[in-house]
Amino acid sequence: MLLTREQLQERLFALHSASLELVKDVSLDTLLERIAATACEQAGARYAALGVLDDKGNLEKFISVGMTHDAVKRISHPPVGRGLIGELMDTEFPLRVPVIQDHPKSVGFPAHHPKMASFLGVPIRTIEGQLGQIYLTEKLDADEFSQDDEMIIQMLATYAATAISNARLIDQMKERDAALTRRNVDMSLLNDIASTLTSSLELDEILNKTLGLVMNYMKVEAGEIFLLEEDSTTLRMMLHRGQAAEAFWTRNVFRLGEGYPGVVAKTGRPVISTNLTNDANFLREAVVQAGFQQVLSIPLVAGERVMGVMSVATRSKAPFEDRSVQMLTAVGAWAGLSIENARLHVNARRLAVLEERNRIGMDLHDGIIQSIYGVGLALEGTKHLVGEDPVEAQAKIDHAIDGLNQAIRDLRAYILDLRPRQLGNDGLLSGIKRLIAEYRANTFSDVTFMPPDSDLKELTQTQSLALFHICQEALANAAKHAKAKSVQISLWTTDDRALMEVHDDGKGFNTEQMDTFIGHGLANMQTRAHSSGGDIDISSIPDEGTTILVWVPRGIKQ
Repeated sequence: MLLTREQLQERLFALHSASLELVKDVSLDTLLERIAATACEQAGARYAALGVLDDKGNLEKFISVGMTHDAVKRISHPPVGRGLIGELMDTEFPLRVPVIQDHPKSVGFPAHHPKMASFLGVPIRTIEGQLGQIYLTEKLDADEFSQDDEMIIQMLATYAATAISNARLIDQMKERDAALTRRNVDMSLLNDIASTLTSSLELDEILNKTLGLVMNYMKVEAGEIFLLEEDSTTLRMMLHRGQAAEAFWTRNVFRLGEGYPGVVAKTGRPVISTNLTNDANFLREAVVQAGFQQVLSIPLVAGERVMGVMSVATRSKAPFEDRSVQMLTAVGAWAGLSIENARLHVNARRLAVLEERNRIGMDLHDGIIQSIYGVGLALEGTKHLVGEDPVEAQAKIDHAIDGLNQAIRDLRAYILDLRPRQLGNDGLLSGIKRLIAEYRANTFSDVTFMPPDSDLKELTQTQSLALFHICQEALANAAKHAKAKSVQISLWTTDDRALMEVHDDGKGFNTEQMDTFIGHGLANMQTRAHSSGGDIDISSIPDEGTTILVWVPRGIKQ
C-alpha cells in the first residue's frame, strides 16, 4: 500500500524527530536499543532487531525489540549470522521478502523462537564499510513491508550509521581517557616510590613509606612486609599496616616454602589467592576470620636474590588487575634493591665505627700513652738523683710535670672531639666563648671571635646546638689535624638566617677526597646542619687553611 504525500511527510517528520533523539544518549547499548525501537515504530513492525559487526565483520551485538525478556531467554541460542542475517551482512542493498521461509537463504528459527513471516532488512553503512543491520519482521497492518517502509528505514540507517560511529568514538575516547588516568596513577606511584627509595637509607623508613604507597595504590585494607633473615631460610614480619593487625601478627615467622610468604620467597614469583576461605595454603585462620577474601604477595628482589616478601590483603571480592600485579612486581624489584642498599649502608656504618675506634686506639697508643710512658721512665731515672744532685732532680721533675700537663691537654682534646658537651643553659654565645677559652688553654693558639649584633635568642634549641657542635668540631679539627696557628670565628644574621664562619690557617686538605662515612667530623657537621633545616659549605686548600660556613633558619620552630 503506497503512502499519500501527507502520510509520507508525516513519517519523514517523525523520522527526523526520532533521529534527533538518537544523539541524546551516547551509550552504545542504549543507542542500539533506541534505533531498533525507532525502526519498529516507523515501519509498523511487531519485532525489530539491530545487529552490530566487529572489526572483522562478525556479529558482535544483537539487540531485539518486541519480545519480552523471558521470551528471549527461552530461545535456545542468539543469532550467529546465518540465513537472512548472514545474507544481509554480505550485501550493500536492503532485503525485503514477504515470507522468510520462502527465501532460498532461509535456515529456519531456533527452538522457542516466535513465528515470523514478513521481513525487511537494511544494512547500516559508512564510507569505510558496514557497521551492522536493521531487521524488521511481522508487518502489523499489511502482509509485507512496503517500498515506502524500505525507504524510511534506509534513511534511519543513515542516521544510525552516524550515531553509532559517534558513540564508538566516544567509547574509544573514554577508554583512552581511562587508560591515561590509569597510566597517570601508575606513574604517580612509581614517582612516589622512586622518591621514597632514593631519599633515605633507613630501612624502617623505606619499608613504611613503600608499603603505605602500595596500599593506597591498591586500595586495600591491610599490608605487611617479611624480610629474609641471615640464615636465608627464615622470613620474619618486619611491618604491618592497616586493619586487623592482631590477626596478621598471629603468625609472623615462616620458613622458606611455607605459606604464601615462604612460597613467594622460594620461587621469586608473585602469588595471588582469590578465595582465602577455601585456600589450604594460607596458614593464618585469624586473617580469614577477620573477613579478608584475597591476598597478593610479591617478592622483594635485588638482582637474583630475594630480600623479602610484600603482601596486601583485601576484604573485597573484586579481582586484582593484571596491570596492578605487574606494577607491584616492578615496585618489588626497586624496593629489594633499596633494602639491600640500606643493609649495606648499616654495614658500612659499623665498619666506619670500627675503623674510627682503631684510629683512636692507635693515636692514643702512639701519642698520649707513649708520652706518659716516657714520663714514667724519666721519673724512674730521677729517683736516683734525688740524693746525689737535687737541683738536676728538680729540673727533671719539672720537665716530667710539663710532659704530664701536655698529656692532659691531649686527653682534653680527645674528650672535646669524641664526647662533645651539651650547650646547657648558657646560650649559644656563652657556649662558643667557653669553647674558645678551652681551645686557647689546650693549644695556646690565637682565636678571634666576631659576635653578632643580636643575642640569637630567637634560635631554637636544635639550631643553637647545631651551631655549637659544628663550632666545637671545627676547633677540634683545627687543633688536631690542621695544626692551625690562628682561628677566626664570625657570627652574623640576615632577615631569615643565622650564619657562622670558622676559618683557620692550618694545613688544609683536598675537599674532593673528603670521607663522608658517619663517625668522621666533616660528615657530622653536614648531618647537624641539615637536621636543623640549614646547610653547610666546607672549603679548603692544602697548606692554605680551611673555611667552614654554616647557616640555620631564624624564627622557625623545630
